[in-house]
Amino acid sequence: MGCVTATTDHAARWETVPLAPGHPEASALLRQYYVELVARYYDRPATDAEVDQVLLDEPSDDLVVPTGHFLVVRRDGVPMGCLGVRVLDRDTGELTRMFVRSEARGQGVASRLIAAAELAARDILGVAVLRLDTRKDLVEARALYAKHGYREIPAYNDSQYADHWFEKTLV
Repeated sequence: MGCVTATTDHAARWETVPLAPGHPEASALLRQYYVELVARYYDRPATDAEVDQVLLDEPSDDLVVPTGHFLVVRRDGVPMGCLGVRVLDRDTGELTRMFVRSEARGQGVASRLIAAAELAARDILGVAVLRLDTRKDLVEARALYAKHGYREIPAYNDSQYADHWFEKTLV
């Protein structure tokens, strides 16, 4: 299945592992991801019903080989974040479902996930280009992707929740 990385820093053991989106750890992180996204979008706490609905409307079950890949990063065995790669076409993939729990932010977790996702996209899924979309209110996400070499491009999808689109050619 591939793409497991482990490092130790500041006495914490970090590992990035591929999991199916339906795995309990992955499922819990996806729910946390949508709780935060819905809350930020509406500028109020998300309801359980809203999160349940978005999980139905935006399924992640395709984030398994050969149509995708889903990664979870753990600190000392505890899930701290996730990132998926979805195959769009033969040469192009899409980063999706980037989430880092608040207590793990500022520790390089997102960078770890991006590096592992890029490796999986190229070596496991065989794509040469990664794209992603994000919203205007997710300022931190836009800065993160730019820092990792993603450049803004014209819209490649018609997502009602996307305001910015990015792309990176993998080497």
